[in-house]
Parts: sequence; C-alpha cells; structure tokens
Amino acid sequence: MSDFLSDAEFEQFRKLIYEESGIHFSATNRSILESRIKEQLRANNLEHVQDYFAKVSKNKEELKEFLDSITTNLTRFFRNQAHFDALEKYVIPELMKIKKPLNDTKIKIWSAGCSTGEEPYTIAMLMKEILVPPWKAEIVASDISLKSLMVGKEGFYADAKIAGVPDPYLKKYFDHVEGGYRIHDDIKAMIRFDYHNLKNDSGLRGLDVVFCRNVLIYFDEAAQKAVIERFWEAMASKSFLFIGHSESLFGMNTRFEFLKTDWSTLYRKYT
Repeated sequence: MSDFLSDAEFEQFRKLIYEESGIHFSATNRSILESRIKEQLRANNLEHVQDYFAKVSKNKEELKEFLDSITTNLTRFFRNQAHFDALEKYVIPELMKIKKPLNDTKIKIWSAGCSTGEEPYTIAMLMKEILVPPWKAEIVASDISLKSLMVGKEGFYADAKIAGVPDPYLKKYFDHVEGGYRIHDDIKAMIRFDYHNLKNDSGLRGLDVVFCRNVLIYFDEAAQKAVIERFWEAMASKSFLFIGHSESLFGMNTRFEFLKTDWSTLYRKYT
C-alpha cells in the first residue's frame, strides 16, 4: 500500500484536499487516503492515478464525490450525553431568558458536520421534549458528504444504529419498520439538511447554538481558526458553541469564551 502513490502524487492529492476542504492529511494517515483513492479508481474504471487526479481537478461534481469518499462518518444518537444535558439544562433556559423580553421565540441551531443525521435528530427530539408553544427550534444540518446527507434526509436507521436512543424516545419518535426504525415526519420537519463545505461561509446568521463536534480534528491549526471565525460571524450575540471533547480552542486566538457548566464544558459568544 505504501508505494501505491508516489510522494509527489500524495502531495498533489493532499494539497487539493486541503485547498478545497481544509481537511489535512498527514503522513501518518497516508494509508487511509491511498485506500480511498484505490476504491475510486475501481469505481471509475481507471487504471492510472493521474487520470483520476485530472478528473477530480476538472469536474466539481467529481471533486464532491472524492471529498465525500475521504470523510469519516462516525456518529450515533445521543453521542456524548453530557453535551445534550448541558443543552437542555443550561443553554436552552439561558436562551429563553435572553429572548423572552425581545418576543423572540425561535431558537436557531446548526449541526455542522452532521454526518448521517443522528446528531441533529437527537437535538430535534430534545427540543420537542422541552420547548412548548410558542417556542420552537429551527435546525440546519450540514455536511460535506452527500451520501451521508441522503441518509439523514431519509431518516431510516437500521436496528444497530439506534443504540443509545432512550426507550421513551424510541417509542415516541420512531416507527419500527422492516429492518430498522424510521423517524417521525414531525421531527424530520424540524431539520433542513444542506450540503456545506466548512471551508466556505455558510451564509447562516443569528445562530443561537452551533454543534461542530469531532470535525476540527481533521483540520490543521490555520484551517481550524478560519472555521471558528466563520462560526463567530454566523452566531448571534450571547450564543453557544459545542465542539468535541478531544477538541479545544485553548491556544487559539479566538473571541469565544470558555464556559464550564455542571454538565459539560462549551464555548460562548458574549458580544
């Protein structure tokens, strides 16, 4: 596997991926990139690496397909329960206190890097549980993987995929169908799934909560800082940012402030 790509070819693909997505492939995960390129050569019935590079370089749709193939879509419902406890018991009550005097009853949430939809559906179910009219949540879920977004939009999950969903939620918000579970239409209606590359501005503004967990680890420091700056621009004053437990903004010159709650740590935009 190690001699599948020449060093020059590895640099060529690594540079293309970084420029187009901000995802950083180091020498230590070279084998992952090589295996993905091998799969794409077979899928495209091509023999030579340079033929495939030329194809993805010239065709935006082929490039999207390639970027899709290299992403890791590891997720599950209620992943890292402590974050959802903080959302329910601290973040939402704080936002309601801020918004009520303004007669603003909409809470805007972005699940960035949503993969196959388990995270935004978890958020939607939780919002359904704790918000009462006129309060409502508006959720945008985005990813660079079109295949993952299609799974999320469909809202069907095999039996093994719903591990972690509490029984009351499973009974209340899913239908048991052949081969797995389908999420209810009223939960699906709370979410807008959309393709988005975090290297670019999302166009979203006034967001109250952003979830971007276990995504920044794929970026180098410069790309991480650029993504965090774009989150700042997209978020409202007095809003909240959740990142993965293995991720941190410490040492990065950002305007977000670290926040420790009784349930988990997160970041806040105060101004």
